[in-house]
Amino acid sequence: MAATGSEKQGADENAKAFYVSTPIYYVNDAPHLGHAYTTVAGDVLTRWHRQRGEKVWFLTGTDEHGQKIMRTAEANDVTPQEWCDKLVTEAWKPLWEHLNIANDDFIRTTEKRHTDRVQEFVQDLYDKGEIYKGGYEGPYCVGCEEYKLPGDLVEAEDGTKLCPVHKKPVEILKEENYFFKLSEYGPKLLEFYEANPGFIQPESARNEVVNFVKQGLQDLSISRSTFDWGVPVPWDDKHVIYVWIDALLNYATAVGYGSNQEKFDETFPADVHLVGKDILRFHAVIWPAMLMAQGLPLPGRVVANGWLMVGGEKMSKSNLTGIKPQDLTGHFGVDAYRWYFLRAITFGSDGSFSWEDFTARYTSELANDYGNLASRVAAMVGKYFGGTLPAGDASGDAEKAVREGLAKAVSEADRLIGDEQDFQAGILAIFDFVKQVNGYITEQEPWKVAKDDSDEGRARLGTILYTSAESLRAMAVLLNSVMPETSQKLWDSLGAETSLGALAEQRVQDAGTWGLLPAGTTVTKGAVLFPRLEEKPEA
Repeated sequence: MAATGSEKQGADENAKAFYVSTPIYYVNDAPHLGHAYTTVAGDVLTRWHRQRGEKVWFLTGTDEHGQKIMRTAEANDVTPQEWCDKLVTEAWKPLWEHLNIANDDFIRTTEKRHTDRVQEFVQDLYDKGEIYKGGYEGPYCVGCEEYKLPGDLVEAEDGTKLCPVHKKPVEILKEENYFFKLSEYGPKLLEFYEANPGFIQPESARNEVVNFVKQGLQDLSISRSTFDWGVPVPWDDKHVIYVWIDALLNYATAVGYGSNQEKFDETFPADVHLVGKDILRFHAVIWPAMLMAQGLPLPGRVVANGWLMVGGEKMSKSNLTGIKPQDLTGHFGVDAYRWYFLRAITFGSDGSFSWEDFTARYTSELANDYGNLASRVAAMVGKYFGGTLPAGDASGDAEKAVREGLAKAVSEADRLIGDEQDFQAGILAIFDFVKQVNGYITEQEPWKVAKDDSDEGRARLGTILYTSAESLRAMAVLLNSVMPETSQKLWDSLGAETSLGALAEQRVQDAGTWGLLPAGTTVTKGAVLFPRLEEKPEA
């Protein structure tokens, strides 16, 4: 696995960690592009903050309880635990390693460190009078592990009521369960939303949640008695805790709730919860209400990403549109994969994936604009200066424009990626600078300047190539969180490891400081950063 958050330099050990979580994912099947989309976003965000010099904690994991897991295991003639163990070890963890996900922890909800703390949390709420026993009957989607409101359902041609997410028939469930007094927290939640307008992102998601809460909340069933694959209710072993209550608590149990107070205090609450829009209400309504009931601090922000669409449908295993990330990384490479979805889709909006769009963007932006720039500069330093980076004069108008363009790119990318989680706009800000440097080389025509053997001609050629190489130094730093393997190759090509130290130690906010790459550095033309694509493999 790639370097983790524990490998930080210069972070204030007494400061609270910048804590980011993905959802914990159901292990009813292997991961697809949708799961990887959110996880890569979390990895980019936490890598960015590490390169700010901050203390960081990045959590992901798997949700392993509930009726859906139980039924999947039964269909495969294994126990639920055996099924979860198999999927986690053979599919989920290997994929995150393959995609260079630098998570600090991977929590499984079947682990004792989690289940014991879940029971303690729920027992505390019960003792405080926040939980009571009652009955409930309503439409239930096993795929969502959620009771649905009648108004949320869609109708099939034959009149069957379907889950709007999975497009499968709901089941009418009648149980005697335990309930959390969620209805009492509506006014408190609305007050919190008003005082913290950035808590839910994007704005459309915030509006949806606020309108939902304004309609009035119902008390939440927090136990199930029709199956037994779950965490037992501590005071009534005929019930198991509702899988969503169990799952949400991972954000606390994984960082020491009830077991390591020092770790908990320096990490909790999460600064950013990254979630899919279909589970937004759990994270923006139920989770903060649970924390309010327990007197715990609330998260900084819940950011809901949109769905990845194929043929107009949400990508998922249930509608047979799930695509394995390895299908793409084998053709485009891991770094290009990490870059593409955050570059092509506005985070928070639905986006359509197509092989053709990926190919076009790879060829135009990665191979031609960025990769070719790196190759051209290294080749010219080799051809005209024997691979030794020349000195440059940064006082010219053309060079000043490049310096200003870099400063703008650093400022915008740091704000957009690091603070606003607007990955697409942040990446575009960096690639605007890539295009600017390409334009600078085209306008300055170093291949023509090289024909002038005078001292002035050599000095001018040196300035052009130094300006270009120093710009590439900054690009390697700025793109390291998105494309770590490629950035390292570029860093090595520029000889920066020897002169400036490890790439991971470079601060993104300092990337715009001009003149960091020293003249005299050995520049080598390494392997092509983004090779020409082979023909699309047959399906």
